[in-house]
Amino acid sequence: MCGIVAYLGNKQAYPIIIEGLRRLEYRGYDSAGVSLLNGSIHTYKKKGKVQELVNFAENSDKNGTVGIGHTRWATHGKPDDLNAHPHVSGDGKISLIHNGIIENYAVLKEALAELGHEFKSETDTEILVHLIEEYKKRDNLPIEEAVRKALDKAVGAYAIVVIDEDEPDKLVGARKSSPMVLGIGDDEYFLASDASPIIKYTNRVIYLKDEEIVTIKRGEEFTIRTIDNKLQEHKIQELDLKLEELEKGGYQHYMLKEIHQQPITVAESMKGRLNADEGWVQVGGMQEYMNRFINADRIILIACGTSWHAALYAEYLFEDLARIPTEVEYASEFRYRNPIINKNDVIIALSQSGETADTLAALTMAKEKGALLYGVVNVVGSSIARFTDCGSYTHAGPEIGVASTKAFTSQLTVLTLMALNLGYKKGTITESYYRRLIVALDSIPNKITRVLALSDQIKNIAAEIKNAQNALYLGRGYNFPIALEGALKLKEISYIHAEGYPAAEMKHGPIALIDMYMPVVVIATNISAYEKVVSNIQEVKARKGIVIAIVAEGDKQIKEIADFTIEIPATEEPLSPLLSSIPLQLLAYHIAVMRGCDVDQPRNLAKSVTVE
Repeated sequence: MCGIVAYLGNKQAYPIIIEGLRRLEYRGYDSAGVSLLNGSIHTYKKKGKVQELVNFAENSDKNGTVGIGHTRWATHGKPDDLNAHPHVSGDGKISLIHNGIIENYAVLKEALAELGHEFKSETDTEILVHLIEEYKKRDNLPIEEAVRKALDKAVGAYAIVVIDEDEPDKLVGARKSSPMVLGIGDDEYFLASDASPIIKYTNRVIYLKDEEIVTIKRGEEFTIRTIDNKLQEHKIQELDLKLEELEKGGYQHYMLKEIHQQPITVAESMKGRLNADEGWVQVGGMQEYMNRFINADRIILIACGTSWHAALYAEYLFEDLARIPTEVEYASEFRYRNPIINKNDVIIALSQSGETADTLAALTMAKEKGALLYGVVNVVGSSIARFTDCGSYTHAGPEIGVASTKAFTSQLTVLTLMALNLGYKKGTITESYYRRLIVALDSIPNKITRVLALSDQIKNIAAEIKNAQNALYLGRGYNFPIALEGALKLKEISYIHAEGYPAAEMKHGPIALIDMYMPVVVIATNISAYEKVVSNIQEVKARKGIVIAIVAEGDKQIKEIADFTIEIPATEEPLSPLLSSIPLQLLAYHIAVMRGCDVDQPRNLAKSVTVE
């Protein structure tokens, strides 16, 4: 969840690292720090965002062409200056940054304390740097060997980078269950949690695999070895990523930019997979394993957070269009409840980052049972993409805002294509309905553009409810997962307590909360349950609730009874979430801005959850 960046080359390291930390700040922003190596190690770290670090180090010695930097999302130890990374060894000669959790830190700490080591912070990371120091001194090892021996004793997840005052022209990095990418430039090297700090300088990268250690030495070729000390070979990849994709592009926030990118990103998710003129859908990742899908006993979708809501939407799709029993599981719970998994099951893992720790752990368990593993991820080369048997990229591009928007609708798009592809191959949908859905799906990007044009209207509605303390989101059928997602968006970025419910469940408890101060957002685009939704709205109004209704264009009945209506283009019912989710994103965004919240970096959250 933390962000790490390191540099060794012929330029000054500090400005490169600080710029990289700014790009990685979406991964954590409780504190930030750097260590620079120039004769000796100079470490500067500060609670708060990267700018706090910049202010703190302004008048300090920042020279050096080797350095490491870190932006933290607190796990072990509260967010403060002392617990901020980097952490240094007892003799001050080794500095380390770390993303992950060392699970056996307490045992290691006790053993090191008996050997005379003293600790200053509350973190597990400090234990690791002392362990490296102990091996280095005791066995007279080069730093990469000391790192290898220490990691052999460490249990848990990590991506680390280490510098050593005694070997000033060397960087050592390692990973296990946390991402790390090596960037290869002209006489310079970069290590980072993802490619965003690197792309300005080089597009040539290597994604390290689990339990690999990379040693970079000035003027020499890098080497990659396993913890078992076996030399590894890697193919250098060339990234198709442009620097402007990582900028705000004139928008006030990344989140607003990403909301407005959705006509493009949804179209990109369909590109090469759908042809409305010829009337076909084909999802490349499925084709080789189509028989496994067709003959599957069950489809099990595993995910966390927003991706779980996309998975819940897919449950409706796969059962409706492909007639395959489908289950949706929280990855964090799935692996711990001894689930029944058979070789005829298909496991679909959803993750924007492709690095979600709980999802990866659940996949590992499923693989042992012989199920087919399919990944739906956004980040090329990510751990889930490499671990699964097959899969599909969503092609949403970099998503910097912590609250997911464009990645979510891209997931919905790919899952819709998968269900259409599978339903047609199985013969569970008619040719005419199949073609109707294809045409309707092809028109979705243009319809999203029309929804985005409602931003000012939605902003006016936001002004009316921005001071609410609670909110309720209701949806039926395909739009129930969107009610959950709308409530999550409001919670994430505006800090208003909100809950999503199936509309009919409102009277089984939540109705007790409704009064004149309670906004109730109702997604009312379902043709199949329209009258039922109207009844739900009437129940809310009878208790003086404030109703905000998302309706299809031209709706007159609900407009007469709701306090506010947002009209979106009509579409086929299974596709309505691709449109109904957009106004909910905008509503949450405008409310958060009006409340003075940090939209892109909401408190306590991080973009990529790479620890359990």
